[in-house]
Amino acid sequence: MSRTEAVEAYRTAHKKALKTYREDVDRGRWPYPQVLDDLLDGKSVAGRVELGVMNVPTDRIVGTVSAGRRSVFSRDFMPLAEPNTEFGSKWISLCEAHLDDEGIRDPIRCYEYYGEFYVQEGNKRLSVMRYFDAPSVPASVLRIVPAYSDDPKTRLYYEFLEFYHLSRTYVFRFAKPGQYRKLVAALGFEPDEVWTEEQRRHVLSAYTRFAESAARVKFPEGVGMSDAFLAWISVYSINDLGKLSPETLLASLNASVTDVEADVTVTTEADKPAAAEAEPAGKTLLARLYNAMFLPTQLSAAFIHEYAPEDSNWVRGHEQGRLFADRELAGKITTQAYIADAGTDADALFDRAVTDGAQVIFATTPTLIDACRRAAAAHPNVKILNCSVAMPYPGVRTYYSRIYETKFLAGVIAGACSHSDRLGYVAAAPIFGVPASINAFALGARLVNPRAVVKLRWSCAESDPLASLIKDGVDVVSNHEWFAPEAPQPPYGLIRIKPDGTPEPLAATFWNWGAFYQKLLNDLLLGHWEDESANRSAAAINYWWGMQSGVIGITPSEKLPEGVRALVEALKNSIVEGRLDPFRRVMSDQEGIVRNDGNRWLSPNEILRMDWLSDTIEGAIPQFSEILPMAQSIVRLLGVYRETIPPVKDGPIL
Repeated sequence: MSRTEAVEAYRTAHKKALKTYREDVDRGRWPYPQVLDDLLDGKSVAGRVELGVMNVPTDRIVGTVSAGRRSVFSRDFMPLAEPNTEFGSKWISLCEAHLDDEGIRDPIRCYEYYGEFYVQEGNKRLSVMRYFDAPSVPASVLRIVPAYSDDPKTRLYYEFLEFYHLSRTYVFRFAKPGQYRKLVAALGFEPDEVWTEEQRRHVLSAYTRFAESAARVKFPEGVGMSDAFLAWISVYSINDLGKLSPETLLASLNASVTDVEADVTVTTEADKPAAAEAEPAGKTLLARLYNAMFLPTQLSAAFIHEYAPEDSNWVRGHEQGRLFADRELAGKITTQAYIADAGTDADALFDRAVTDGAQVIFATTPTLIDACRRAAAAHPNVKILNCSVAMPYPGVRTYYSRIYETKFLAGVIAGACSHSDRLGYVAAAPIFGVPASINAFALGARLVNPRAVVKLRWSCAESDPLASLIKDGVDVVSNHEWFAPEAPQPPYGLIRIKPDGTPEPLAATFWNWGAFYQKLLNDLLLGHWEDESANRSAAAINYWWGMQSGVIGITPSEKLPEGVRALVEALKNSIVEGRLDPFRRVMSDQEGIVRNDGNRWLSPNEILRMDWLSDTIEGAIPQFSEILPMAQSIVRLLGVYRETIPPVKDGPIL
C-alpha cells in the first residue's frame, strides 16, 4: 500500500470514528472505549494469570487499561485525531506496514477481565486491524480473575473459565448459565476432556463456516452467534456443514435460530368439533374463497413410530389411533405407518414419507424430536408434529394430553374405596405434567377422604414399585394408565389390592389417540392450522388436550357403588364443561409453601411445569442420578428439571 492510499484509509477511518462518536453522544452512550482501571476500582480480585500470546477476537476488545489516550478513539477504536497529527502519522505508517510484505507482527498487550479485553499497549495497531475487519489480533494476555460470588455474571464467567481450560478459545460466548457445558457435550467431548490442537482447529473451522452461512440469518433479539451455533449442532453434526446443500443449510439455520428463544404456546382444548364440516361462522367471503382454492380436499398423513406396535403398548395406542382416524375420515385422508427401529435411519424415513406424498407427519415418541426438527428444516412445506410436550421449537408442533384430569377422578374413587386411608401411586418418570397428575390424584382423594395419604413410588427408579407399595400397606393403587380406549387388564389403571394380594380393577384411565388424530386432521382440512400460525407466528405450539376432546378418559368399574359412580360422572362433566379445575383450591407443597389460596385458576404452564408435590404425598421427585438408565433419555428431553441435568456428549466430532 502506498503512503497516499494509507492516508486515504486514515481519512475514511476518521470519518467512521466521528460518525460513531456523534451517534453515541446523541443516544446518551459513552463515546470512548471503556477503561479497565475504572471497572476494577473497589472490586475484589482473586488473582492474575499470564496466558501468553494468543489470537484475540477483535470484537471482544472493548477498552483500554488506563484512561491515558482513550479520547483519541471512538468506542470501536476508530481514530478521532485529525490526520495531520503525530497520532495520525503513526497510524498511517502502521497501515502501510500492515499491507506490505512486512505486516504488523508484534503482538499487542491486553488484560482480560470477565471475558473482554482491554489494551495496555498497541492501541493504534488494534485500530488499524479493526479498520481492515481483521477477525482477530495476536496479543499477549494477562487475565484478571474476579473473586467468586453468587452474582450471575461472576458465576457465568467461572463457567467460561472451566470451558477455557478445556478449549483454549475465546470464540464462544454465552449469556445464560449451563451453555458452555452443553456446547462441550454437543461437540462430542467428555465433560473434562482437554481439546487437542487438531480438535480445536476442527471446531473453530466449523464455527467459521457456520458463521459465514448464518450471516444471512436474522437472529431473534438476545440471540448471539454462539447461541445459534449451539442450537444448530444440538440437532446436526458439524460434519454436516460440508454435506448439506446451501438451501437446506440455510433452512436449517433459520429453523434452529428461531428455536433458541421461542415461547411455548399451550392450546388446552380442541376448539372445533371433529364432525364440523361447515365453515366456521364469521368467515369472510374472501376467506371462504381462499379455502376453496387452496385448502386440500384430500390429505396424506404419515406416522413414524420408533418401535413396532407389537413391541410397545405406547406405539400400539398410536397405531390404533391412526387406523381409527383413517376409518372416520375415509375419503378425506390416507395414512401410512413407518417404523424407525434401531436398524433404521429416522431421517431417511421422514424423507421417504415426504417422497411418498405425506403432507403431514406425526412422530409418535418424544425421542424423535431431533429428526422432526431436521425434517421441518428440509421440508418446510410439510407439517411436522411430535408427541411430546413443552418443546420450544416453532417448526415442529407437539401434542400430549392432560392426563391429570382423569387422575383427579381416579383419586376421588380411590379415596372413597380405601379402607385403610393409605393410597399408592406409581409414577413413570418426572417429566412435564407428571407431578400435576400426582397432585391431582391426591387432591381428588382428599376431596372425599380428608384422612387419605398418598404413598408415591417411581417405576423409573425401582424395578417393582407396585410390590413395594403393597408391602407398605396400601390398599388402593393408581398404576400406569392404558394407551388405548379399550379396557385394560390389571394391574393397569386404578386397582384395589385384595387381602390375598391380587389386584381388583376400580377404574381405567386411558388415552384415546384416535380422537386426537381425527380432530387434528379434520382441522387441517378446514384450514385451522394456518389460522393458528397467523395468530402465533413467533411461538412453538403445543396441543395439550383433555377430557373435553375425548383424547383421555376414565371408565369406572361396574362394581363401584352407585353413589361413587354418580359423583365421578358429575365431576367429570364439570371438568369437561370448564366449571371445575382440580387445582382451584387451597394447596400447600411438602415445604409448607401455599401454592394456591383457592381463589384462582392455575395457568396451563403452571400446571404443566409443576415441579413440586402436595403435602398430602409421602415421597419425592427422584434426582436424575436415581433414575434407571432406561428412563434417563426421556427425562433429559422432558424432565421437569431438564435444564439442570449435566449434558452428555452426543458423539465424536472427528
